[in-house]
Amino acid sequence: MAKTTWFLVADGARARLLTLKDERGSDERRLVPAFDQEFIGSNIPSREIDADRPGRSFDSAGEGRHAMEPPTDPRRKRKADFARSIAILLDAEAKRGAFAQVVIAAPPQALGDLRGELSAAVQSRVTAEINKDLVEASDAELFDRLNEALKDALFR
Repeated sequence: MAKTTWFLVADGARARLLTLKDERGSDERRLVPAFDQEFIGSNIPSREIDADRPGRSFDSAGEGRHAMEPPTDPRRKRKADFARSIAILLDAEAKRGAFAQVVIAAPPQALGDLRGELSAAVQSRVTAEINKDLVEASDAELFDRLNEALKDALFR
Protein backbone atom coordinates (compact mmCIF):
# COMPACT_ATOMS: atom_id res chain seq x y z
CA MET A 1 0.00 0.00 0.00
CA ALA A 2 1.37 3.40 -0.98
CA LYS A 3 1.87 6.09 1.60
CA THR A 4 -0.79 8.77 1.47
CA THR A 5 0.70 12.23 1.33
CA TRP A 6 -1.34 15.30 2.16
CA PHE A 7 -0.40 18.81 1.17
CA LEU A 8 -1.54 21.62 3.43
CA VAL A 9 -1.52 24.95 1.62
CA ALA A 10 -2.44 27.72 4.05
CA ASP A 11 -2.12 31.31 5.10
CA GLY A 12 -3.56 33.06 8.14
CA ALA A 13 -7.17 32.85 6.94
CA ARG A 14 -7.46 30.11 4.29
CA ALA A 15 -6.33 26.52 4.02
CA ARG A 16 -6.65 23.70 1.52
CA LEU A 17 -5.77 20.06 2.08
CA LEU A 18 -4.83 18.17 -1.06
CA THR A 19 -3.59 14.71 -1.92
CA LEU A 20 -2.00 13.08 -4.96
CA LYS A 21 -4.13 11.05 -7.32
CA ASP A 22 -2.94 8.83 -10.15
CA GLU A 23 -4.71 9.36 -13.47
CA ARG A 24 -6.29 6.18 -14.80
CA GLY A 25 -4.44 4.69 -17.73
CA SER A 26 -1.44 7.02 -17.47
CA ASP A 27 1.60 7.70 -15.35
CA GLU A 28 0.46 11.24 -14.56
CA ARG A 29 -0.43 12.37 -11.09
CA ARG A 30 -2.34 15.43 -9.99
CA LEU A 31 -3.41 17.12 -6.80
CA VAL A 32 -7.01 16.70 -5.71
CA PRO A 33 -8.78 18.03 -2.60
CA ALA A 34 -8.62 15.69 0.39
CA PHE A 35 -11.86 17.30 1.64
CA ASP A 36 -14.86 18.68 -0.20
CA GLN A 37 -14.24 22.08 1.32
CA GLU A 38 -11.70 24.83 1.69
CA PHE A 39 -11.15 26.05 5.23
CA ILE A 40 -11.76 29.75 5.71
CA GLY A 41 -11.03 31.78 8.82
CA SER A 42 -11.68 35.41 9.54
CA ASN A 43 -9.83 38.06 7.59
CA ILE A 44 -11.48 41.13 9.13
CA PRO A 45 -9.17 44.13 9.64
CA SER A 46 -8.24 44.92 13.25
CA ARG A 47 -9.95 48.31 13.08
CA GLU A 48 -13.28 46.56 12.46
CA ILE A 49 -12.80 43.93 15.15
CA ASP A 50 -12.00 46.56 17.76
CA ALA A 51 -14.38 49.26 16.51
CA ASP A 52 -15.48 50.41 19.98
CA ARG A 53 -13.42 52.87 21.96
CA PRO A 54 -11.07 51.14 24.38
CA GLY A 55 -11.86 51.04 28.07
CA ARG A 56 -10.31 53.60 30.39
CA SER A 57 -8.48 53.23 33.66
CA PHE A 58 -7.10 55.52 36.37
CA ASP A 59 -3.42 55.93 37.14
CA SER A 60 -2.22 53.91 40.09
CA ALA A 61 -0.87 57.18 41.51
CA GLY A 62 -2.38 60.54 40.67
CA GLU A 63 -5.55 61.65 38.96
CA GLY A 64 -4.80 60.74 35.32
CA ARG A 65 -6.93 58.47 33.15
CA HIS A 66 -5.69 56.49 30.18
CA ALA A 67 -7.15 54.36 27.41
CA MET A 68 -6.38 50.68 27.85
CA GLU A 69 -4.71 48.89 24.97
CA PRO A 70 -5.75 45.33 24.10
CA PRO A 71 -3.07 42.80 25.10
CA THR A 72 -2.82 41.44 21.54
CA ASP A 73 -3.71 42.48 18.03
CA PRO A 74 -7.20 41.03 17.42
CA ARG A 75 -6.43 40.12 13.80
CA ARG A 76 -3.21 38.39 14.80
CA LYS A 77 -5.12 36.41 17.44
CA ARG A 78 -7.68 35.27 14.84
CA LYS A 79 -4.87 34.02 12.60
CA ALA A 80 -3.36 32.07 15.49
CA ASP A 81 -6.80 30.64 16.32
CA PHE A 82 -7.24 29.59 12.68
CA ALA A 83 -3.87 27.80 12.74
CA ARG A 84 -4.97 26.04 15.94
CA SER A 85 -8.20 24.83 14.29
CA ILE A 86 -6.28 23.45 11.29
CA ALA A 87 -3.82 21.73 13.65
CA ILE A 88 -6.71 20.12 15.55
CA LEU A 89 -8.18 18.83 12.26
CA LEU A 90 -4.81 17.42 11.18
CA ASP A 91 -4.37 15.72 14.55
CA ALA A 92 -7.79 14.06 14.31
CA GLU A 93 -7.06 12.87 10.76
CA ALA A 94 -3.60 11.59 11.75
CA LYS A 95 -5.15 9.55 14.57
CA ARG A 96 -7.64 8.18 12.05
CA GLY A 97 -4.74 7.16 9.78
CA ALA A 98 -5.90 9.31 6.87
CA PHE A 99 -2.35 10.26 5.87
CA ALA A 100 1.17 8.97 6.39
CA GLN A 101 3.01 12.19 5.60
CA VAL A 102 2.18 15.86 5.17
CA VAL A 103 3.86 18.71 3.33
CA ILE A 104 3.05 22.22 4.56
CA ALA A 105 3.24 25.29 2.32
CA ALA A 106 2.55 28.60 4.06
CA PRO A 107 3.99 32.10 4.43
CA PRO A 108 6.42 32.57 7.36
CA GLN A 109 4.00 33.79 10.01
CA ALA A 110 1.34 31.16 9.24
CA LEU A 111 4.01 28.46 9.09
CA GLY A 112 5.24 29.48 12.54
CA ASP A 113 1.70 29.51 13.92
CA LEU A 114 1.08 26.02 12.53
CA ARG A 115 4.38 24.65 13.86
CA GLY A 116 3.49 25.85 17.34
CA GLU A 117 0.10 24.14 17.28
CA LEU A 118 0.84 20.78 15.62
CA SER A 119 0.63 17.73 17.85
CA ALA A 120 3.55 15.31 18.11
CA ALA A 121 1.62 12.82 15.94
CA VAL A 122 1.36 15.33 13.11
CA GLN A 123 4.87 16.76 13.56
CA SER A 124 6.32 13.28 13.06
CA ARG A 125 4.51 13.08 9.71
CA VAL A 126 5.70 16.46 8.37
CA THR A 127 8.14 15.62 5.57
CA ALA A 128 8.66 19.14 4.17
CA GLU A 129 7.83 22.76 4.88
CA ILE A 130 7.70 25.30 2.08
CA ASN A 131 7.99 28.92 3.13
CA LYS A 132 5.76 30.36 0.38
CA ASP A 133 2.24 31.74 0.09
CA LEU A 134 0.64 29.39 -2.45
CA VAL A 135 -2.95 29.55 -1.24
CA GLU A 136 -4.13 31.45 -4.36
CA ALA A 137 -2.54 28.98 -6.82
CA SER A 138 -4.75 26.66 -8.86
CA ASP A 139 -4.35 22.91 -8.28
CA ALA A 140 -2.38 22.49 -11.54
CA GLU A 141 -0.12 25.46 -10.79
CA LEU A 142 0.27 24.24 -7.23
CA PHE A 143 1.44 20.83 -8.45
CA ASP A 144 4.14 22.50 -10.54
CA ARG A 145 5.21 24.86 -7.74
CA LEU A 146 5.35 22.08 -5.14
CA ASN A 147 7.18 19.79 -7.55
CA GLU A 148 9.75 22.53 -8.15
CA ALA A 149 10.14 23.26 -4.43
CA LEU A 150 10.47 19.61 -3.45
CA LYS A 151 12.79 18.72 -6.35
CA ASP A 152 10.63 15.75 -7.44
CA ALA A 153 11.12 13.98 -4.09
CA LEU A 154 7.45 13.16 -3.47
CA PHE A 155 6.09 13.18 -7.01
CA ARG A 156 7.92 10.17 -8.45
